[in-house]
Amino acid sequence: MKVLVACEFSGIVRDAFSARGHDACSCDLLATEKPGNHIQDDVFKHLDEGWDMMLFFWPCTWSTRSGARWLFSKPLKPNPRILYLEERRKAMIWAAESFRRLLDYSGIPKRCGENPRPYKDAGKIMGPWTQSVQPWMFGQGECKETCLWLRGLPELERTHRREDLFALPEPIERVARVHTMPKSEHRAKERSRTYQGIADAMARQWG
Repeated sequence: MKVLVACEFSGIVRDAFSARGHDACSCDLLATEKPGNHIQDDVFKHLDEGWDMMLFFWPCTWSTRSGARWLFSKPLKPNPRILYLEERRKAMIWAAESFRRLLDYSGIPKRCGENPRPYKDAGKIMGPWTQSVQPWMFGQGECKETCLWLRGLPELERTHRREDLFALPEPIERVARVHTMPKSEHRAKERSRTYQGIADAMARQWG
């Protein structure tokens, strides 16, 4: 298949599909971190290029429940990198509508949108997710709920049970690593990476 992996700079999902023989290409405003087929551009300019499948990981900064308190208040010392009040609400609506545009793009028959659980007002625009998964369901000891909106694709089947992680020679503990990351310039990028176990399951089950 010809697979578009939108809003991905890491190459993790792209390479998982490429490894199984698909013509996979990532697309992001950022350059790819690893060599491979990559379009550094706005994904909306490249939807009509004969893709069979699109997986997109639209940025969740403004649509997620995290930071939703800033829709209603503003600190005495605002962070210049954070939007507040009406500016944040406008950004939230833009993010949710952009997500929905990709999800509803019928020119690509198989589509998967990924995001954390959205704030309720964003969720009304994005629509209900099809399923939610956790990295530990796919062999990695991490806790991070990931919601999937699916069109033309079956639900992703878990590859590991909770007991499997503890039965290994070196048991894997479930941890919420992304929630305990220290603040840094690259924190948002590190938190946005798809877990390898989930990427491999997508490629194996949908590819």
